[in-house]
Amino acid sequence: MAKARPAAGGGRWVEVPPERLQRWLDGFAERHGGCSADAGPQVVLLRGGDGALAECHVPFPPLDGGLTEHALRDRRVGVLLVRLGGYACGVFEGDRLVASKVGARLVHGRSAAGGQSQQRFARRRDGQAREALRAAADTAARVLAPHAPELVAVVCGGDRRAVDGLRGDRRLDALFALETEPFLAVPDPRLAVLKETPPRFRAVRVRLVEPR
Repeated sequence: MAKARPAAGGGRWVEVPPERLQRWLDGFAERHGGCSADAGPQVVLLRGGDGALAECHVPFPPLDGGLTEHALRDRRVGVLLVRLGGYACGVFEGDRLVASKVGARLVHGRSAAGGQSQQRFARRRDGQAREALRAAADTAARVLAPHAPELVAVVCGGDRRAVDGLRGDRRLDALFALETEPFLAVPDPRLAVLKETPPRFRAVRVRLVEPR
């Protein structure tokens, strides 16, 4: 089933997997007395006969063909997940993982109590954080960067501050130039977490506004 969450400005966001998109679109028309469509390169706007709106954001824009056809197309996509405690890099062909590397580094999350001890702890933690981000950058440069010429997009996730900590690495410039939404909120990156990302980055995000 599609996952929903509240949308700023009204309505709710729904993420519809590509394989279920046509059924969802047909159901929208049936529930709302038919619909008309206004297709743009970034957004396809559906207007129901009863006033309902479905603002369908095109994955991997611009739109090429019909929305369902576009969403179902297999693409080569890079995924970069980073938290201070770990990282995961993967290349997907459609929903199939074809290259990957996952790693973890210890970064203490609690501060010691008071004075010089606390300062030493903070310095040690900062050093651990730098090492963790360096390891993530090295892995991304080794696993993802060689695929950059053939990637359609790069999807990032994990912790935004940790990902931002990699942006100054020139080896990753070609990857960040391909960065696209959505940013994936995930727990500590593991291989299992990486493998579960395709349904999210391939989904069509819809802002659905029901009539009052």
